[in-house]
Amino acid sequence: MSPSDRLGGTFTPAGTGLAIDRMGYGAMQLTGPRAFGPPRDHAAALAVVREAVRLGINHIDTSDYYGPHIANAIIREAIHPYPKDLVIVTKVGARRAPDKSWPAALSREDLANAVQDNLSHLGLDVLEIVNLRVGGQLGPNESSIAEPLTALADLQAKGLIRHMGLSNISQRQLAEAQAIAKIVCVQNHYNLAHRQDDPFIDMLAEQGIAYVPFFPLGGFRPLQSPLLDAAAASMGATTRQVALAWLLQRSPNILIIAGTSSVAHLHDNLKAASLVLPPDIVVQLDRIAAHTALAKPEGPRR
Repeated sequence: MSPSDRLGGTFTPAGTGLAIDRMGYGAMQLTGPRAFGPPRDHAAALAVVREAVRLGINHIDTSDYYGPHIANAIIREAIHPYPKDLVIVTKVGARRAPDKSWPAALSREDLANAVQDNLSHLGLDVLEIVNLRVGGQLGPNESSIAEPLTALADLQAKGLIRHMGLSNISQRQLAEAQAIAKIVCVQNHYNLAHRQDDPFIDMLAEQGIAYVPFFPLGGFRPLQSPLLDAAAASMGATTRQVALAWLLQRSPNILIIAGTSSVAHLHDNLKAASLVLPPDIVVQLDRIAAHTALAKPEGPRR
């Protein structure tokens, strides 16, 4: 079995030529609680990033506002110079305040500074994919995103960004964005219990655009459901593995960025790629959204 098969195969967003592992790694948990401050164990944070790369993962999702600056600094310390096939995806559009809140940072100056901060702390000359994070704390709104996206498109024209993505957006905002720049990925809140984006995912798949669920396991409070517990027990797997396997089977354009600060948990998460859920289990899991109050993410804008 090749490394890509062990990682759920690959997906190539239309027009990029990038073969991105569907099982990636999300860097938020490299920092302290609520993605603020340093990690409890710096050596362990370095170890999990190095192990992710050793296992063949070529997709790391991060942001300079995790910490702030800390997640990117740890990634750089752990694995710079980077493997040639590594795709580091970052996001801009927010900042961190002293009270640990996540205020929006969408002015032209804010976005230029954010791109430069990501470049500096990651030790890169160009960012492979940058997601523009907009919307509210609990989901997208319908505000125009033309102004901030145009600012990022100008930075792309200067050679600082290769590809553009969006986070926390609606279908209408995607259409608005596509009149300004080519969009290669969308990162929205989605998991077994939070499935408003089902039609959106299918539309993106038709266009060859990657869909990257944030909070794929429920957020700071993991998904909890008797239906999930029963499915995991019948599969001889953990609830985390079943939830991630369901996402991988949901659509071929879904990329997973489950995060952890533990090498052991990293290995456990990756086992989801080889877990094939039979149709009756999928039907059971599909009932969770109808039987569970929609999970609301706590704290971060992500």
